[in-house]
Order: sequence, then structure tokens, then C-alpha cells
Amino acid sequence: MNQRLKGQVALVTGAGSVGPGWGNGRAIAVRFAEEGAQVVGIDCDTQRMQETAELIKAAGGQFIALTCDVTDSAALAATVRLCIERLGRIDILVNNVGGSAKGGPVEMSEEVWDTQIDHNLKSVFLACKHVLPHMVARGQGNIVNLSSTSGIRWTGSAQIGYAATKAAIIQFSRVLAVQYAKQGIRVNTVVPGQLHTPMVEYRLAGQRTGGDVQALLAQRQSRIPLPFMGDGRDTANAALFLASDESRFVTGTEIVVDGGMSARCD
Repeated sequence: MNQRLKGQVALVTGAGSVGPGWGNGRAIAVRFAEEGAQVVGIDCDTQRMQETAELIKAAGGQFIALTCDVTDSAALAATVRLCIERLGRIDILVNNVGGSAKGGPVEMSEEVWDTQIDHNLKSVFLACKHVLPHMVARGQGNIVNLSSTSGIRWTGSAQIGYAATKAAIIQFSRVLAVQYAKQGIRVNTVVPGQLHTPMVEYRLAGQRTGGDVQALLAQRQSRIPLPFMGDGRDTANAALFLASDESRFVTGTEIVVDGGMSARCD
């Protein structure tokens, strides 16, 4: 490890996972800690961060787990204040919370649509709302938002709420990057494709292939030009680059992590 984030404080939302393995949030938290960051992970369920904490401890890193509903503005504001009080600052914000729901506008209920907006997009808005003033006061900061290839192309199923919110995150990040560039704050987006994460076993397989995980993995792999499927560690490495000084001249753009899937024309 090169200690590329040594001495920095990173706030990672959704730092837990629904099961064992490398989800995006867990992988980002661990990878950042390996590179020297003091990581504050937040999740709606602290138990989901237990494995994250164990992995970071084993790597000799520093981790604080906090429970927070990132769609609750007051709760998120209090969590950010606590982080500032305990560690003095937030250098890096990673907005990772998100999840999909099936259906187009006819099939999807208004309630599910509203939940998708809150969970996937409002959470990013609120985290930026409460963290940015601290970054502006210090004249520096780094925000990495997570989108999805569902936000840039059709990826195999109708998930209108997920696709719309993930597309919105990309433009949200671009606008934010330009607005805050003069204050020394960079904003970029990682766009993961169809990865093998714990969420596949937990939820997606039940939605699409009747619980047959292997069938779903084969279905997803068939769309990927590379002969293997990535996982949260691939997302984490892209986020690490964007959070480090190696990308000091990079802002307002995206890194697609999908094994070439979105480059296909079929």
C-alpha cells in the first residue's frame, strides 16, 4: 500500500453490506483505510458494518461506524457534526447508498418511485448539503459519487426509478464540480456496471431468476466483454484514484467500471 490517503478523513455512506463479500461501500471503506485514511462509515444498520470493521482492523486501519438514515436531513446533519467534532474535518465524501426497484412507470407505484428518488438521489443531495460547508471553510475537499451503468444505457431490465436517479447523479456531480472548483473541491463519479456483489444473492436473484443466483450471474456475464465479472473492489480502486492526489486535475467527470459492457452496441 502506498498510503495515498494518509492522514485524511473519509466519510463513506452505505459502508456496510447485506451479506458477506465485497459490496461497493465495504470495499471502498476497506481500501481507503488500507491507504491511510481515517474512515467513518455510516449505514442504516450498524450490524452490516461489522465485517467492514473487522477487515479494516485486520489491515491495521482506523474505522468508526455510525448509524444514520441518509434520507433524514436532521439525522445526517447530526452525523456530520459528530464526525467533525471527533476528527476535526471531512476531507473525502463518498456517496454510495443506492438500490434498484423493478418496473417502468406503469408497473411502478408512486410510492416506490418516491422511495427510489429519496434513497438514490436525495441521499446524495443531503450528504453534499451538510458536508460541503465544512469543505468550503477549509478550502479543499473531494467528493466521489456512485452512479451506475443503468444511468447511461439500457442494462437488461426496466428499472425506471433506478435508471433516472443514477443518470441524475452524473449530472448532479458535473454541476457541483464546476460550482465548487474555485473553492478547491473536486467532484467526480464512479459508474459501476453489473458486478458480483452481496446484493446479487440477497435481492436481485429473487427478483429476476427465482432465486437462481448462478443463472443470474450467467445472464449478467453474457453482457460483459471481459471474461470475468468484477466486484466492489474494482469500484473501490476507481474511487481511490478519484479521492487521491493522483487525480488532482480531474473533476466533473466519470470513470466507468463495467468490463466494457457499456461500450457494446448490441
